[in-house]
Amino acid sequence: FKISGWIDSGITFNPDSPQDNQNFGRFFDDRANEPLLNQAVINFERALAPQPGEFDWGFKLQLMYGSDARFIHSLGLFSDTAATSIVQPDLVEAYLNLHFPVFTEGGLDLKLGKFVTLEGAETIDPRTNFFYSHTYIFNFGIPFDHTGALATFHATKWLDIMGGVTRGVNTSIDDNNDALAFHGGIGLNFNEGKVVVAASTHIGPETPNNDHDLRYLNAITTTWKINDKLTSMTDLNYALDEVTDAKAYGIAQYFTYTINNWLTAGIRGEIFRDEQGFYVVSFADNHDPMRALGGEPTIDPRTVGGGKTTYGAITAGVNIKPPMPKPLAGLAIRPEIRYDRSLNNTRPFNNSSDRDQFTVGIDCILTF
Repeated sequence: FKISGWIDSGITFNPDSPQDNQNFGRFFDDRANEPLLNQAVINFERALAPQPGEFDWGFKLQLMYGSDARFIHSLGLFSDTAATSIVQPDLVEAYLNLHFPVFTEGGLDLKLGKFVTLEGAETIDPRTNFFYSHTYIFNFGIPFDHTGALATFHATKWLDIMGGVTRGVNTSIDDNNDALAFHGGIGLNFNEGKVVVAASTHIGPETPNNDHDLRYLNAITTTWKINDKLTSMTDLNYALDEVTDAKAYGIAQYFTYTINNWLTAGIRGEIFRDEQGFYVVSFADNHDPMRALGGEPTIDPRTVGGGKTTYGAITAGVNIKPPMPKPLAGLAIRPEIRYDRSLNNTRPFNNSSDRDQFTVGIDCILTF
């Protein structure tokens, strides 16, 4: 049994100081020139650690308070709490984990409850991301969390097969259409973990009050540890919503290089195409993300989409983990610079007036 947590706080400077106060296309770093308490998180966890041939059990309970919670609520669970405040509570994960020593040496794991998605290279947990800002794929091309059941079959030492049933994308106690969905994928582990491929999908009705037209959200993430210092990660994404035949697809490529035991440098490039202007949006009101998820009209006129746009973005930064005495030993600092541009002459940025957007961001994560 383990208790752990972290505090993540940052700011993103936008020299254009847009009137709507929004860094368009961003979620967790959406506010321009405004400091944010992104996350204060505490975990209560008993991780699975099964012995060969033995049953095991575990659980995880993760509670968050911060500005990031605005975007990751699931319907019916804190989705109406503190709707007017930028910092909000959330129950990120709450699940029971069971391990059954059946079929193969690796056995079968069963997760029951609320859990984060399998999809994508980036995560809600900032400690597993290199950059403070997130990709368009993370923000708009994949889910954040699910509520349901997910089985993981450890078929061989190099192959995992996952499959399960959920209530939908970011859906929990309430559902916007009372329809179930499928979530699953495969995990491949080659060359003693130097090459890892994760392919995952989520398929189900997601449109409010529509229980039959499907939305397909798919991702393939490949991590290649080229050598002890250099790592490559490639994230591929494809989304399709049957209601409007809205397609989105993109690729993000990361390279990170470890300079020494306290400094790592990284670069990320991304192209993301929103063919019908269906996916990419900037939510100005703190409760508008949940209104949109539940099928209610958004109320802030600054909540706008980017139209039929192909987005390009490049981000460079470093991770600094300075040697510090306790209780600051878990400190990480992540400065970055980022440039976004519409590649097809639309103007989604800086209060819908510019083709491009330049930002400088920095956050600090203190893990305990």
